[in-house]
Amino acid sequence: MVKGLENYDFPTFFLDFLAEKKITSLNPAQKKSVKAGLLEGNHILACTPTGSGKTAIALLAMVKQLVENRGKVVYLVPLRALASEKFKDMEKLFSKSKYSVGMSTGDLDSTSKYLDRHDVLILTIEKMDSLLRHHCNWIKDVRCIVIDEIHLLNDVSRGPTLEILITLLKQINSKMQLVGLSATIGNPKELAEWLGAELVIDTWRPVKLHKGIYFEGEVEFV
Repeated sequence: MVKGLENYDFPTFFLDFLAEKKITSLNPAQKKSVKAGLLEGNHILACTPTGSGKTAIALLAMVKQLVENRGKVVYLVPLRALASEKFKDMEKLFSKSKYSVGMSTGDLDSTSKYLDRHDVLILTIEKMDSLLRHHCNWIKDVRCIVIDEIHLLNDVSRGPTLEILITLLKQINSKMQLVGLSATIGNPKELAEWLGAELVIDTWRPVKLHKGIYFEGEVEFV
């Protein structure tokens, strides 16, 4: 059992997955997220450095919602390449479970009916927007939606679409838990307030970050 999860009933396939990853305890950001109500269904905005375990925060919420509420969970990403990467990771995680994983990143004019039969969906922001506009009937069954790189709300091209998408999802499905992930948010308090989310901020990273200046083939660390 992972230290910090003793009071929660997670399925064997997930505990085995954590054991394979040699995860025996939660890191600081994950502990803060659990304390903030991640596993009770609270909306969470996690702002932590790259490589600090944000994906695990998302997986904790996704698996908990799948087991308890038997709905769907969605993982939103901004890029197709990232979607493919997450799809491979999710397939490996859920390969020994009863849950199936589906992915869609294109066909913006299609309802992608095949997604109906999957429990875990990996989608790009644009695809999720398209599915909403096509009145996809399974949206009401989503119990957790993870938004990776949520700082793209501030992006000139994707920001407006993502903002409208989040607003519509919250209106359509009030039972859905929202988990936002980012390493670079300039106004985390304001964003958490807008999302109605608990804010989790932590600076811990597994590898110490060194800053330096590269000039004429040499690096001088500050």
